[in-house]
This record gives sequence, structure tokens and C-alpha cells, in this order.
Amino acid sequence: MKQEWKLWLRCGVTLFILYLAIHYWGPFCHLASLAVGAASPLLLGGVIAYAVNILMSFYERHCFPRGAGAAAGIRRPVCLLLAFASLAGLVFLIVRMILPELVQCVGLLLQKAAPLAEELGVLLNKNLDLSLILNSYGAALTDGTVDWREALSTALKWLGQGLGGVMGSVLSLFSSLFSAAFTSVISLIFSIYLLMDKERLSRQASLLLRTYLKPGWYERLMYFLRTLNGCFRRFLVGQCTEAVILGLLCMAGMLLFRFPYATMVGALIGFTALIPVAGAYIGAGVGAFMIFTVSPVKALLFLVFIVVLQQLEGNLIYPKVVGSSIGLPGIWVLVAVTVGGGILGIFGMLLAVPLAAACYQMVREDVRKRTASLPEDIPSKAPADDPERPE
Repeated sequence: MKQEWKLWLRCGVTLFILYLAIHYWGPFCHLASLAVGAASPLLLGGVIAYAVNILMSFYERHCFPRGAGAAAGIRRPVCLLLAFASLAGLVFLIVRMILPELVQCVGLLLQKAAPLAEELGVLLNKNLDLSLILNSYGAALTDGTVDWREALSTALKWLGQGLGGVMGSVLSLFSSLFSAAFTSVISLIFSIYLLMDKERLSRQASLLLRTYLKPGWYERLMYFLRTLNGCFRRFLVGQCTEAVILGLLCMAGMLLFRFPYATMVGALIGFTALIPVAGAYIGAGVGAFMIFTVSPVKALLFLVFIVVLQQLEGNLIYPKVVGSSIGLPGIWVLVAVTVGGGILGIFGMLLAVPLAAACYQMVREDVRKRTASLPEDIPSKAPADDPERPE
């Protein structure tokens, strides 16, 4: 009787919560968006800590092996500093490779835009008779049909609206810059705290879950988190490795075939290759446009080169570096990228592949366990109505 009472109570509470969620769905979504917005620096700090932890763990394993000694106390701070310094150096190197040639490309576009603007002005002068406009305006002035008070008020109103819009845009820009800087600083500080005390925080979270969850639920949750962590770690390492390889191959090929902007386009394609499946094509489109400003023929040849390189990368490099590491077939990678990009854009593309890999691995393991426990009942003869029964 007591167990039935608890069951009915749980059902009632569940139905009540479901009713509240459906009836107050709008305010609930608004409250959830406010909570996510307020916690965005902490969420971003967690993402930064997770990414930096991969590099920091590498330094801890290879540069500072765990053990007693004078270096044990400075092991974590030094490895953390090395990880952040490595990432900052990588960003500086990418900017240093892209920025000079990007400035050169923009200068070339401006040089070609000036003659086009002159030709457009000449064309307008030929087809637009300004004398008619000036004569009509002069006639209006001499006839006294121009209402100077109305014209002055209109001009002042337009000027006030323009100044108000400019001031509003400037204030909005400064507010956005200050908010982004504040979020970045808080996220960086929070990620440092997480990385410095990651073992203690992990033990506390494990103790909290073990205390308030049943043993079965706790084991399932730990298995899910371990699988998710493994898939995300392997995906990040494999995707970064594949992006570096693709960027270097693209740069080497462009230097070999004497395409312009080789270092900039190679670095750009390597950076955009972090996005699965479609990332390299995005970088290739931008690179083809930049090469088109120099030579349309070379831009066309560059597109052919990228298609060939993508085929080699997709059939040889990606399956070995990323595909085998996450254990997800290519068709599901494409499905994950399409769905994730449709929901959350580029961030969804990055997030969907490891999530799909984790779900695929867990479902495959569960199916394997369930089929292993099934009795092997194989009939000795095929049924009479079996279409594949030999005659």
C-alpha cells in the first residue's frame, strides 16, 4: 500500500510539472534564456577549461611526470601556463600568416574599385541631365514656391535623427565591446580556477551524485559521462590534427603551383577545417574569391586543386585521423553536421558530431549486450513458406 501511494504521488507530481511546463512555456523559456545568458561567462569558461585541459594533460604527462620532488608543487601552474601560452602562440601565428596578405588583398580590391567608381560616375553624367534639375530648382527659387521654414525644419529633423542614430550606434558598439571583454575575462578566470582544482571538483561532484542518486542511476550516468568525454576528447584531438594536415597540404600545393596568397589561404582552410565536412569548402570559397582578384584563371585552377585535395583528404586522411578515433560512420557524420548546423549553426556542427558518436557507441554497446543474452534458436530446416527455401 505504501509503495502504491508513492507511485501515485510521483505520477501526480510529474503530471503537475508537465502541466506547468505546457501552460507557462513562454515565461519558462524566457526565464531559461535569462539564466543561460547570466551563466554564459561560466559556461564559456567551462568550454575553455575543457579544451585547454587536453593540452595541459599532455604537458603534465610528458614534461612533468607525476612524482615526488621539488617540481611537484609547480607542476600544475607551469603546465597550465604552457598550455595557454601554446594556444596564444598558435593564434598569433595564424593572425601573422593571414593579416599581411589580407591587407594586400583589400588594397588590391580598393585599387580596382577606384576606376570602376570613375566609370560609374561618367556613365551617370552621360545619362542624367543635371541641368534640368538645376533649372527646375532655380525656377522654384525665383518663383518663391520653396517653403524655407518647412525645408529648414525638415533638414534639422533629419540631422537630429542622424545624430541620434549615430550616437545610439556608438553607445551600442561600446556596450557590446565592454560586455564581450567582461565575459572573456570572467570566463578566463573561471577556466583557470577549474583547471587548478579539477581533481577536487571531480571528487566533490562524484560524491554529490553518489549521495543523491541510486547506485544503478549513478553507474549509468558515470558511463554516459565517460563515453561522452572520450568521444569529445578524441574528436577534438583528431579534428585539430586533421585541420593542421589539410592546411599544410593546401599551403604546400599552392606554393608548388604558384597560386597567390598561399600562406593566408592555407591557414584559412586549416582553420575552417575544424568544422566537419563543410568547413574546408567554406575556406576554399573565400580563398577562391581572393585569388579571383588577381587572376580568374588561377581561381578556377585553385578550385580544381581543392576538389582533388578534398577527395584525397576525405578518403585517406580523415578516416584514419578522425573517423577511426570517434568510431562514427560517414553517413552519421553527415547527418549530425546537417542537423547540428540547422539548430545551432557552426557551433552546432562542432557539437553534434561527438554527441552523435557517443550516442552511437552507447546504442551499439547496448544492442550487443541485449543480443548476446538472447537464446540462439536456429531452426534446422527452413519453413515451408520461406521464399529463400531451396527447392
